[in-house]
Parts: sequence; C-alpha cells; structure tokens
Amino acid sequence: MRRRAPEYRRPSRRRLPGWIWWLLGIFLLVGLMLFVLHHNQKEQFRPPVVDNGSETEETRHEKVNFTEELLSSTSFARQLADQMTLAKAYVILAKEHGNLQLAWELSSQIRNCQRLLSEGAVSGRAITQEGAHPIISRLARLIYKAQDSHYDISTTIVTLKSHALALEERAKAAIVQSAEFGQLAAESLPKNLHCLTVKLTEEWLQNPKHRSRSEEQRNSTRLVDNNLYHFCIFSDNVLATSVVVNSTVSNANHPQQLVFHVVTDRIHFGAMSAWFLINDFKGCTVEVLCIDEFSWLNASSSPLVRQLSEVETQSYYYSGGSKNLEREIKFHNPKFISLLNHLRFYLPQILPNLEKVVFLDDDVVVQKDLTQLFSIELHGNVIGAVETCLELFHRYHKYLNFSHPTVSSKIDPHACGWAFGMNIFDLIAWRKANATSLYHYWQEQNSDLLIWKTGTLPAGLLTFYGLMEPLDRRWHVLGLGYDVDIDDRLIESAAVVHYNGNMKPWLKLAIRRYKYIWERYVNFSHPYVRECMFH
Repeated sequence: MRRRAPEYRRPSRRRLPGWIWWLLGIFLLVGLMLFVLHHNQKEQFRPPVVDNGSETEETRHEKVNFTEELLSSTSFARQLADQMTLAKAYVILAKEHGNLQLAWELSSQIRNCQRLLSEGAVSGRAITQEGAHPIISRLARLIYKAQDSHYDISTTIVTLKSHALALEERAKAAIVQSAEFGQLAAESLPKNLHCLTVKLTEEWLQNPKHRSRSEEQRNSTRLVDNNLYHFCIFSDNVLATSVVVNSTVSNANHPQQLVFHVVTDRIHFGAMSAWFLINDFKGCTVEVLCIDEFSWLNASSSPLVRQLSEVETQSYYYSGGSKNLEREIKFHNPKFISLLNHLRFYLPQILPNLEKVVFLDDDVVVQKDLTQLFSIELHGNVIGAVETCLELFHRYHKYLNFSHPTVSSKIDPHACGWAFGMNIFDLIAWRKANATSLYHYWQEQNSDLLIWKTGTLPAGLLTFYGLMEPLDRRWHVLGLGYDVDIDDRLIESAAVVHYNGNMKPWLKLAIRRYKYIWERYVNFSHPYVRECMFH
C-alpha cells in the first residue's frame, strides 16, 4: 500500500513530562502523612474501653424500689420527704406571722426537694448523697431559722389544730347548707308541674261536662265492689299520681278489674279530676275525692287535726323560731304534718264498704301485677309490709324514744321496722283491732313530740305493732330517692320501686340512673304535658 503523505498521518501520543509525575507523587505522599496523623489523634482522644468484668458492674446503675426508699429510715429520699413535710408546716406558720421572705425560701427549697424526688422516682435510681446534701443542708438551715422565730413544734400543733377545727366547722356549715338547699328543692313545686295543674284546673272550670261525669262516677257500683281490686292514693301531685295509676294498670293482667280511690286537697281537686276524666287508663276506674268532703275529720275526732291548729305546731314547722336553731331539717318538713300524709290511718272511714285495699304512695312505680297481693294470707293482721331490719339501723329504737316510759313499757326496742309506701290492708281486721283509735292514742301521747319528732312511719310502727304481716322483699324496693348504689337485679325483680327521699323523679335533682323507670309511664305526647315542657 502507498503511505499517506506526512501531513495526513495520525499524530503520535505524547508522554507526560517527568516533573508532573514527581509532583503527583509528592501530593500522594503528603496526603498519606496527613491521614496517618489524623488517625493517631482520634485514637489518642478516644475514651477507654471498659471490660465486661467487675468494673462494668460498678458503673452500672441498678433499678431500685422507690417506695422502699421512702420507707427506709436511712435513705436520703426519706430524709428529704420528712424535711419537706416539716417545711410545709412552717410555710403556713411563716405566712400567718407575716414572714413572707422565709415562706418564699422554704417554698423554693420544697420545690427543689420535690423535683429531686420526682427525678428519682422516674429514673428508678436511689438518691445519692451528692444530690441530696445541698437541699438537706439548706432546708435544715431554714427549719432552724423558723424554730428560732418561735415556730416550734408546739406552735405548729396548736396552729394546725386550729386549722383543722376551722375546716371542720366549715364542713359542718356546708353540710347543713346543702341539706337546707336540698330540702327546699324537694319541697318546692317545679314550674312544669304548676303549669300542668293550672291548665287542668282551667279545663275543669271551663267544661261543665267534666263535673257532671265526675258526679256520675260517684254512684258507680264498682267503687264498692269487693270482687274488684281496690287501690288508694293520697296526693296533690297530678303527674305523680298519674304515673302510679298508669304503671299499675300497665302491668296488671286484667286492668279493667282495678279501682283507684284518689284523695287530694281542695286546690288540686279540679286538676286531678280533669286529668283522669280526659285520659283513659286501660278501662280501670278512678275516683277522685276531696279531703274537705270528710266532715268526720275534725279537731274533736282527730288529735292530729287539733295539734295542727295549735300555734306551737305551726311555729315548729313553718316559722323556725329561736328554739329550733339546731333542729334537723328533715324533722321540720311541713309535708309530714299534711293531712293527706296522715289519711292512711283513716282508711276504714274513707272506704267504709271495702274489705281489702292496697295503699300506694305517689312516689312509687309499679312493675308487676299487684292483684296477687289480695290473695296473700295476713293471718289476722291488719297490714302487710316489707321489713327493713336487715341492718340494726331499722329497728324500733332508731325511730322512737325508748326513754319515754309509755313506749318502753309496751314496745320491744329491737322489733323489726317496716316500710310504708306499698302496703296491703285488711280493713275487716283493722276495724276489729280498732287501729284508728290506737293511732289517736299514740298521737295524744306524743303531743309534746317526745316520743318521735315527725312523720307517719313512727306513728305507724306504734299503731300496727303486733299487727303487721311481713311480705317478701321483692314486693317493695326502697331507696331510689337517695341511694345511688341499688343493685340493678333487685330493681328488675321488684314489684314496686319507691323513690323515698328528697331526689324525687319529677325534680331536677333526681338520680339520673333511676329516672327512666318513672319517665316511661309519663304521657309525654299529651298536649298539656308538651305545653308545660316536661321533656
């Protein structure tokens, strides 16, 4: 082949000059030296490696039980806690004596002490002398300074005792005030109940048909038919009475065989009558009577009526005179001297043609068929009731004054108490035992209120002493107006639940846990109930 001309030939590769190679070598050597020097410095300042032997065990912090540390008499945690407790007492003393500087210094050291104790509790390590000594020393100097200012132990005890007494007096005052407010709330009439009463009274007055129908019912033979089941309720609360009637008929197997005798006062007679005329309760019969119709209930025949007209009784219950400054609030509730509350002792006079009747308070709810009560054998006794003496508190001596000779000579102080509110009465046995006269006798004996203070239960315990037949406990469960811990199974098995106490289900202070039992028998769809904003 023919060779190319020199100008068209590929240029030959040129080699790097030797001095460049020497320069690169010098740079590499210097970099290597710097790397070795840096590595030696890191090795020099690296912390020493500890063996896995006994030295590791010395430096490792073992977890401790901080509670045991506080209980140990030799631990620094116990010393700190004791000094902090004493320092807190001196803080109060210093403030009372106006030494705010000392109080501030003590508070500062108390905070430091609390911080150290909390750190020890969180970390689980014992407090060392190095950490505790500065705080212990400063607290000791401040405590000595407080003692030098005559804030000694005796002064501390006296001051703390005065504080305790003052707090005790304040607690007693708060309890009394709370009882007074609770009693006022229980005695007051809620505006929705007042609204319902007003609307029903207006209905009664504007509609003459109601009055004519009421008179026709008075002549019904069902009211005196002993083959039917008769119930009596004495109340001035329209809605509460309605719940009692509604719950009774709703749980009865044959509601058409039930007859209710409702007695109220003159003020609520129109409202009560109108309510039971414009509402149907499954075909049962409801008779509404006014207490003013009972001409036989007067001062000459009833010691209670005579006592209620006396000035001293009126003052005791209504004015709260100077003689009663330390009186128990519950003993001075005017409802206890209400004639409606004492009508239960006049059942044979109110229902002269009947042989058996079940008495129901207006604060109960019926959950089972009560007609079975009429077949219970009372063995010649007047009243059937559920006993309440499962505890010692409900014995007779807790209700009555047995230092009174008349009581101690006739009554056993350890006799078992029982409950009003759901009772079956044999009116034939009542008339035979002349129980109303017994009631009058004990009212006369208690004219000076030395046997019992107030209420109907003590009078009932005396009147029906030896004339009471115990019923199964499931017939009547009490306490829904004050006890928040009643067993749900007991409530479910009860034939009647009783809201005895101040927390009535129609009040805002009712126990919410039990309120639904009562509310499910309220007719919230009724126009008058809706207008009065019950729900």
